[in-house]
Amino acid sequence: MNELEKHLTEIVGDAHVLVDADLRAQYETDWTRRFTGEARCVVRPADTAQVAAVVRACAEAGAPIVVQGGNTGLVGGGVPGGGEVLLSLSRLTAIEDVDPLEAQVTAGAGVTLEKLQQHARPHGLDVGVDLAARSAATVGGLVATNAGGIRVVRYGSMREQLTGVEAVLADGTVVSRLSGLTKDNTGYDLTQLLAGSEGTLAVITRVRLRLVPLLPARTVALVAVDGVEGALALLTAARAGLPGLSAAELFLPAGLELVRAYGRLPDPFDAPHPAYLVLESAGRADATDEVLEVLGECEAVLDATVASDVTGVARLWAYRETHTEAISAAGVPVKLDVSVPLRELPALVAALPDTVAAVAPAARPIVFGHLGEGNLHVNVLDAGDAAEQVTDAVLRLVASLRGSISSEHGVGRAKAEWLGLSRSAAEIDVMRRVKAALDPAGLLNPGVLLR
Repeated sequence: MNELEKHLTEIVGDAHVLVDADLRAQYETDWTRRFTGEARCVVRPADTAQVAAVVRACAEAGAPIVVQGGNTGLVGGGVPGGGEVLLSLSRLTAIEDVDPLEAQVTAGAGVTLEKLQQHARPHGLDVGVDLAARSAATVGGLVATNAGGIRVVRYGSMREQLTGVEAVLADGTVVSRLSGLTKDNTGYDLTQLLAGSEGTLAVITRVRLRLVPLLPARTVALVAVDGVEGALALLTAARAGLPGLSAAELFLPAGLELVRAYGRLPDPFDAPHPAYLVLESAGRADATDEVLEVLGECEAVLDATVASDVTGVARLWAYRETHTEAISAAGVPVKLDVSVPLRELPALVAALPDTVAAVAPAARPIVFGHLGEGNLHVNVLDAGDAAEQVTDAVLRLVASLRGSISSEHGVGRAKAEWLGLSRSAAEIDVMRRVKAALDPAGLLNPGVLLR
């Protein structure tokens, strides 16, 4: 150990400074296995005070830091580019009591989404955001990337759940605003500034979140439709006819085939169809009749199966939620999380196969996503050495349709080169000024978001 590592050991304890390559390895590669790098060491502080001391020590030594939560990010934002101190927040797992009057809770950055859900539900409350990686994704990472997931159509992204934050600035200063006031109009909203900043402005250590009512009755429909246009027609009908609409998830035949093979799932319908949609309505009472009425009145619906019991709901959701695991089992994909205006979604889906084939003829695009936000997860398998060309081609296609190169996963290292496709030069300059003001030495997550 050199002097910095010795200092870090004094702060967090010998067991929580990992310098051996074998011990660092699990932190140095992300969930997709596509992004990897070598850390100088891995440091695992236990609370905000230790995080502040670690950041201060690194700042004094001029050592850059990479911040990592559950390591479920898909854009390389939580793994080292090479030689940074990797700051793991996995031990920041304290959760305060739920405040049922305010319907809020304060949790450490290392608390997983699943643990927070389990903590809130006995009080008749729930977390507004949900996603398939709930067992590993942490609330600090969800806020830092402004994660979305399957409930955005009803509750919005992570930013909409956030009422307060505690964070450590690049010089070790602690900024804490956890009162959770619904109305607080006293200057710049630093809480919202840090949401989506991907660890480039500060290290988020605790968050205060707004909770939503726990809705026990869930009705789910797996629907075959006559294409993406038909899916949008059904979405319009569902928004008008289902006050409890809480999810609208799109996937395509190639994804269904992959999921069925991986998960050994039966064919949900007697024949293949152009597109599929999972609709969920949640409330206090069973909404099966309302769901069936909406399906019966929409001409785009070709077939459907509906469930409202726990087993049936899980069975239908499996066709959508197994996509990520099935894709990962099939290879190391190029993962591109994008969004376009809803009216442009059919054009994007139609153009993707030829766009990918033009630069990687043997590649297989697997597309699914959150229909209500025009958010597609474009996963390209078998791209080989053409990963960068695939990324460039797809992101330029998205930009031509007035879309965003990152809908909910962040920019990370993977898409920093293409930020100019979604943000103007003036906007990026403002971002750089903010970064320079809060992290003048550029020590926090270098290379993430801003190259």
